[in-house]
Amino acid sequence: MDVTPEKSVSEAIHYRRSVRVFKNQPLDDSKVKECIHLASLAPTSSNMQLWEFYHVTSTGVLAQLSESCFNQSAAKTAQQMVVVVARKDLWKKRVQSNIDFLKSQYGDKPDAEYTKREKFALNYYQKIVPTLYFDFAGILGALKYVSFQAIGIFRPIYREARRSDMRIVAQKSAALAAENFMISMAAINYDTCPMEGFDSLRVKKILKLPTSSEINMIIACGVRDEGGIYGARFRVPFEKVYFKL
Repeated sequence: MDVTPEKSVSEAIHYRRSVRVFKNQPLDDSKVKECIHLASLAPTSSNMQLWEFYHVTSTGVLAQLSESCFNQSAAKTAQQMVVVVARKDLWKKRVQSNIDFLKSQYGDKPDAEYTKREKFALNYYQKIVPTLYFDFAGILGALKYVSFQAIGIFRPIYREARRSDMRIVAQKSAALAAENFMISMAAINYDTCPMEGFDSLRVKKILKLPTSSEINMIIACGVRDEGGIYGARFRVPFEKVYFKL
């Protein structure tokens, strides 16, 4: 029984490495699931939560995913995998979920009885968010982009309104969740390796995902083997990336 105490956030961040080779040592499914739950608590743009997490424990599915990841070492030796999927296509459902939640918090009452703050929050999901996400073949997004740039000449305005911009928003939120997951795993002495080298079409077929979904990353999971970390951690000098104004 592992009695190693959980790490602090700082300790987990320093401990986390991209592990390329894992031991043939099983993981506790429930612990990995809890780390995925912690991933779902990550910050997300407009609380839209345009993500899904596929927790893969089946040896058959792991073998298929490993092949789709070009049989790289981290994939071949992974005891489990977590596939983080960006689901921008679910924006209408997520908008409605937020509206339903807000109304449950505000109480069952006529629209006229909502406070100014409550009306603002509801309006945000009923009008503003749909304005950003709704598009048709990229045409509306281009028109919004041009309009927002023109308005921006006179005052600050949100400028990233194209379909490609909203894709990036969903991917950023999914990546934040993935980091939450990896740090949570490190805190309990489990290791991970985020992989971007994969055949996305094959992965979607394996997981039975719609074509409108997008694979954010596949995270190999296990316990690091001796030599599973290929070298010392390298980062460019902090002074080159830190700017205080």
